[in-house]
Amino acid sequence: MTEDEKGRSEEAEARQLSSRLREVREYLSLSQQYVADKTGIPRSAVSDIERGVRKVDSLELRKLARLYMYPVGYFLGEEEVGDDVRALARAVTDLTEGDRAEVVRFAQFLRYSAETDRRKQRR
Repeated sequence: MTEDEKGRSEEAEARQLSSRLREVREYLSLSQQYVADKTGIPRSAVSDIERGVRKVDSLELRKLARLYMYPVGYFLGEEEVGDDVRALARAVTDLTEGDRAEVVRFAQFLRYSAETDRRKQRR
């Protein structure tokens, strides 16, 4: 791959990242100000990131993914998210922070429970 091709590839990935961040925020009906308040990322930076004017650092991406309840890999184009994940993320948007934490704990319980069941079946 030439340097020119590499540069175009990185630009395409950056556009995809910024586009996915904006699309998810809009899908969840969250304002840029709400995102800024919840993540500590200035609203102007959220706007610049979504427009592709500013790169998002790894810590900011983790904060955004956590708020949106989407895996980081989705924003990086490494994994797809199904309709069930989108529906769940949308459903918890209006919950309090404590209620969202409870939903996450319940999801972790279900995952752990399923893993335990699979291990028992292998024995």
